[in-house]
Amino acid sequence: MPLGLLRKKKAKAKETAQLVESEQPGAGGGSLPDQVPVRRLVFHTQLAHGSATGRVEGFSSIQELYVKIAGAFEISPSEILYCTLNTPKVDMRRLLGVQIGLEDFIFAHVKGIKKEVNVYKSEDSLGLTITDNGIGYAFIKGIKDGSLIDSVKTICVGDHIESINGENIVGWRHYDVAKKLKELKKEELFTLKLIEPKKAFEIEPRSKAGKSSAGKTDTGKGTLRLRSKGPATVEEVPSETETKAIEKIDDLLELYMGIRDSDLATTMFEAGKDKVNPDEFAVALDETLGDFAFPDEFVFDVWGAVGDAKQGRL
Repeated sequence: MPLGLLRKKKAKAKETAQLVESEQPGAGGGSLPDQVPVRRLVFHTQLAHGSATGRVEGFSSIQELYVKIAGAFEISPSEILYCTLNTPKVDMRRLLGVQIGLEDFIFAHVKGIKKEVNVYKSEDSLGLTITDNGIGYAFIKGIKDGSLIDSVKTICVGDHIESINGENIVGWRHYDVAKKLKELKKEELFTLKLIEPKKAFEIEPRSKAGKSSAGKTDTGKGTLRLRSKGPATVEEVPSETETKAIEKIDDLLELYMGIRDSDLATTMFEAGKDKVNPDEFAVALDETLGDFAFPDEFVFDVWGAVGDAKQGRL
């Protein structure tokens, strides 16, 4: 049976914890005395270049989170490039993705200096790794040592790519930006318009924050998983075996698709861990990630990584 051709009913949704402030028993005259209130989750946040500490709550997606942060500091949500967890530094290992540790401290990096850079493409590979914030801003996640871009010191990790050769790419996903850069002709000059995040002197958090290791949110008390559709959910921190499986899927993404995206790898693992065969997994991927066209060999290899995790072989 060819992968991705069938459509099956969606699996029963997991129980979720909606991030809404609960009413006190008896409020509004309709609450029952024995009704259990919904857990209220509050996160502390600062602007990465320095600010007072704000509080945000009641969000289920990255877009909603940015709106909450913007409201706390009276700025436009469009000023926020991305967020890091537990550090104000431009540290791509601690980039906020779809999961936030329940004790994590959120630092928002906002637009700073604009710059225009001309680059001569003397090699096929630029040495760039691109990611995005999930709501329209692609930025540089990594620069390979000794690469073409590494020699252009005005281009830095954390810079938002606003346009390529005059074409505005705001709203593009990172894989589309990476494809555009890859398709640029060799032995020709191209122009990047970049926006770097606003920076300040080295600062430390003004409140205690949970610890993060190598970019993984691991507070020991669960994580908040953000979703583009539906309510956010509180989940257990992934086990060591699950983490290894997600890293393996991330490696497969780089091998087959030319991208690295730990959030996408996590989503793929979550889609497969309760499936019993590769056809069910392919259908789940199609329902969850319909924008992608994954080759069958890639799907089988990812299914193998999921199976290895389920069998404890990682």
